[in-house]
Amino acid sequence: MINSGSGDGHDPKDERDLRAIRDRLQNLDQKLDRVQGRRPGPDTAPEGRGKAMSLAFRVATELVAGVFLGGILGWALDKWLGTAPFLLIVFLLLGIAGGLLNSVRAAWKMQKNT
Repeated sequence: MINSGSGDGHDPKDERDLRAIRDRLQNLDQKLDRVQGRRPGPDTAPEGRGKAMSLAFRVATELVAGVFLGGILGWALDKWLGTAPFLLIVFLLLGIAGGLLNSVRAAWKMQKNT
């Protein structure tokens, strides 16, 4: 076997390559530490996570409330006027449209605030 390096069996080029790789890894570690320091992780901002969850529940509640109220109102009017299922369908569709509209408005408002 031919060894082009010193008599100890180690190639100086391999050692330089290993040193270069270690230096690059160390630089990458430092860059990652800087970048991660700029962006708070999910554990560092629990109040932001709670606020986002409350707004998501608000959007969902407005959608469900619109559908529920439209259905109940349509059902009650059908019972009272004897027009089953016409008013139930009409008011259910109006409830869906109103719930979607309120949800979209709330989402737009959230987007403007962030």
